Amino acid sequence: MDMIDLGLDKWLEDHAGEFCGSEYSVARVIAVDRGQYTIKNEVGESHAILKGKFFHTAESAVDFPCVGDWVCVEYHDDENAASIHNVFPRKSFLRRKIAGRDVEYQMIAANIDVALVVLSCHFDFNIRRLERYLVVVNDGCIEPVILLTKTDLISPDELEQLIAEIRNAGIGTEIIALSNVTGVGVEQVKSIMSPRKTYCLLGSSGVGKTTLINRLVGNTELATKAVSESGEGRHTTTRRHLIMLEQGAMLIDMPGMRELGVLSAGKGLDDSFSDVVALSEQCHFSDCGHNNEPRCAILAAIESGELDQKHYQSYLKLKQESEFNEMSYAEKRKKDKNFGQLIRKTIKHKNRH
Repeated sequence: MDMIDLGLDKWLEDHAGEFCGSEYSVARVIAVDRGQYTIKNEVGESHAILKGKFFHTAESAVDFPCVGDWVCVEYHDDENAASIHNVFPRKSFLRRKIAGRDVEYQMIAANIDVALVVLSCHFDFNIRRLERYLVVVNDGCIEPVILLTKTDLISPDELEQLIAEIRNAGIGTEIIALSNVTGVGVEQVKSIMSPRKTYCLLGSSGVGKTTLINRLVGNTELATKAVSESGEGRHTTTRRHLIMLEQGAMLIDMPGMRELGVLSAGKGLDDSFSDVVALSEQCHFSDCGHNNEPRCAILAAIESGELDQKHYQSYLKLKQESEFNEMSYAEKRKKDKNFGQLIRKTIKHKNRH
């Protein structure tokens, strides 16, 4: 295997010397589990740890390596172990606000070409959740593809209705309908996965991600659990890891996420709600608030049925959430910086005396 087979493109290769110098080697992070890293190069896999400088120079956990990252490493013990010294710039990423009240990023995975956003046609189907996933994907400069799973649990007419709901919400992303039970659609998923490209499966727990991976890999290497009587799957994936597929594509599996908070996703919002953005540009007043202003293109489109009102309300909700979290994040970083300056001044004062 060459490093190019792991996704090392021309730009990364040309800049490897700049990032790593001559003393370190290049590898890709293929698994992260409770602070433990597994990296891979053209020879094989190794366990790796972070050098101490990461804990002193990193501004936040976002700077730490995640699955899909390219890193500069120093090998030990005949390349069975390694130390990670630096992380390459990320060309794309998946990130979210961490769960709970804290306003901080969590980096999920990096350097992904296509995100396969998975929704079940049965219990999990939710347009608002899909919009949220697409915002996160578009914000990270990743191409989305929608996978509708468990089509064997509904009729063809019901499937068409679900697809129509997605299209009526202004979502034009490619859709592939499939069933892990019958195998329908699985070959179509395989056909869009190109060698040397990195893909990820993104969706709630129990929508069939692990079963789909087993079909794509061609074995039952990954553990799955039987579905409940309602047809709802059960969560099995416990860590993020990158899998090499037979055709040469790479796939990142990750646990389902109950919360997918949006933080500073201006570009992702604009790309995901391009229909709303385009209409707002047609309003008579440049500062139109889309409430009761005359000649408002948004209100006219909702009244005529051109724009789905729930879709527009979802846009407003995500925009408000993103702006609030972004403001809170900026305030938090300012407080952290001021606190750091105070600590340094205190240490400096003590050293003088």
